[in-house]
Amino acid sequence: MSNLREGQTFGGESLFIRYVNFVKLPHTIFALPFALLGVIVASYRHAVTWRAGMLVVIAFTAARFVAMGFNRIADRRIDARNPRTQGRELPTGRLTVAQAWAAVIAAMVIFLYAAWSLNPLCAAFSPLALIWIGTYSYTKRFTDWTHLWLGGALAIAPVGGYVAVTGAWSEPWWLLLVIAFAVMCWVAGFDVFYALQDEAFDRAQRLRSLVVRFGKGPAISLAKTLHGFAIVALLAFGYGARLGWPYYGGVAIGAAIIAWEHQLVRPSDLSRLNAAFFTANGIVSIVVFLGALVDRFF
Repeated sequence: MSNLREGQTFGGESLFIRYVNFVKLPHTIFALPFALLGVIVASYRHAVTWRAGMLVVIAFTAARFVAMGFNRIADRRIDARNPRTQGRELPTGRLTVAQAWAAVIAAMVIFLYAAWSLNPLCAAFSPLALIWIGTYSYTKRFTDWTHLWLGGALAIAPVGGYVAVTGAWSEPWWLLLVIAFAVMCWVAGFDVFYALQDEAFDRAQRLRSLVVRFGKGPAISLAKTLHGFAIVALLAFGYGARLGWPYYGGVAIGAAIIAWEHQLVRPSDLSRLNAAFFTANGIVSIVVFLGALVDRFF
């Protein structure tokens, strides 16, 4: 059994800690702000109750647990062969497959119940969301564009947050589409960077990604393009939602963080592609949300 533990995880062997590390639960805070961004914009049309807000947080956290947990189950044999991931809970036996499935199924039930409790439109969309986030785990086996599929899974968050409050699609109709596009591109660009670490392993295992397909240099350029699209889409979202300067200030800070990240990574030097890098990328969603929150209340 490997004694290695992947970065950005907690020490300790309690069952709770093992489950937390299993899905990197604290990372929820980096993606949750986009769900709450949908809630903030929806609040201009409908009052947001504490109940609705809590159900959004519960639904999103449960959905992310399902997505990450199912991915770990689907990839457990691949993870066991990859030096970077062989210290994860399933390859090392710190969790059994039965324990993993039990947690994923429980999270699935919680997500469906929360969606059902919100409104009929959320209830109708929830099974489709689960299918999409579950299918992602297999995309690296048949498409180079797996990063966009992952981005699409996270893009559900702001749409879900908005619909949870309003029970209806956005006005204008393109508003939710553009924020979903922004999140998809942001996540996909970030995931391309993540895939740089596994290029040699993925090639050997015949797994697919844009890094494997095009190589490090072109893949980094594609990540820059995706992040450029994300910034433009975030600006368009602010325009459509009639948000003010605090929101655009948040987007500007997020864009500066992304630009700084891109300065750190070179095809010939991935030494700065570390935990701090990925944490910085996660902060982008927080500053964009905070900008919208300040704009809403001040």
